[in-house]
Amino acid sequence: MGDKRRILIVGGGFSGMSAAILLAEAGNAVDLVEIDAGWRSYGAGISLNGGIFRVFHRLGILEAFKAVGAMCDGVEMRSPADTVVARLPTPSLQEGATGNGGIMRPVLAKLLSDRVRSTATNVRLGLSATGFDNRDDGITVTFSDGTRGEYDLVIGADGLYSTTRAAVFPEAPKPRYVGQAVWRAVLPLPEGIETVTMWIGSKLKYGVNGVSDGRAYLFVTEDRPTNDRIPEGAQLEMLRELLQRFPAKTVQEIAAGLNPDSQVIYRPIEQMLMPRPWHRGRVVLIGDAVHATTPHMAAGAMIGMEDAVVLADELAKQDIETALEAFQNRRWERCRMVVENSGRLAEIEQGHGTQEEHQRLMGQTLGALAAPI
Repeated sequence: MGDKRRILIVGGGFSGMSAAILLAEAGNAVDLVEIDAGWRSYGAGISLNGGIFRVFHRLGILEAFKAVGAMCDGVEMRSPADTVVARLPTPSLQEGATGNGGIMRPVLAKLLSDRVRSTATNVRLGLSATGFDNRDDGITVTFSDGTRGEYDLVIGADGLYSTTRAAVFPEAPKPRYVGQAVWRAVLPLPEGIETVTMWIGSKLKYGVNGVSDGRAYLFVTEDRPTNDRIPEGAQLEMLRELLQRFPAKTVQEIAAGLNPDSQVIYRPIEQMLMPRPWHRGRVVLIGDAVHATTPHMAAGAMIGMEDAVVLADELAKQDIETALEAFQNRRWERCRMVVENSGRLAEIEQGHGTQEEHQRLMGQTLGALAAPI
């Protein structure tokens, strides 16, 4: 469409930044508001499904990623004693890229924020949207500093605990704890680890993925029937003890090498899939605000950023109402599959299924994610 639309994006995470880049470069007048005045990204590393490199190419950050991230092919699954039990292929989906990869979360956030700053996007930090007057011809948004803005479209990209979702879709489901927690840390890349490698046992799963410069990202999924808080001061020793439960030499070496500089982070795992519609009037939700997945397929960031690509494509072709309906219809099945299959993997890991089903479901999901966006 040739009209210059006024678009507000609420949330400056991966999905929101991707939307800002594409919509600003398409000629829209884009405002992005982010509640964190420092526009920081917390967390250790992030594992990347190879499909995300298609999005990086579209956003114009693929070459920049190669300089600061890591790429590899395949997923190797091992027993607690280090026996290789399966190798899952991850074919390249983008020219010049591999089948999967990894990067530090703050590093990827800086790549994207620098790219946002290179566009005409008006970034406003330390600010949130607190009110939405949704009309047929537009929407008036009230901000936390008391100011207001007039927009043609609002995109809620403010994450799992989205205030936009709470305000506009009060009937939406709440995030659900899945009975597992994930531990993350950063460490030197262990010798002999050449791709994403996981050790799977009863009630525990360990994984290692390179992130760049000889460093790796460790993730440990632990069954926890209740959603308990773990004091930060106790997390390093608790993670070391969890790792010591598997006899695999690499896992034991990782446990011995953990230290106060390992950036240990503990998080309960939650998921949420909002039924359709994903839009109401002039407000649409993308990313974790509408389909927050567990990390079992390393696809949460990818499907959120894919949302931005599809939404920008549909808005470029037609009026807003038609575009939002088309966006939702293109995204529903793919995102539902990721959320539900990832949730099923969590159930299997808690003893409600077999290792054979786990491997089969991972393979099937990887295959489906290789399909075009």
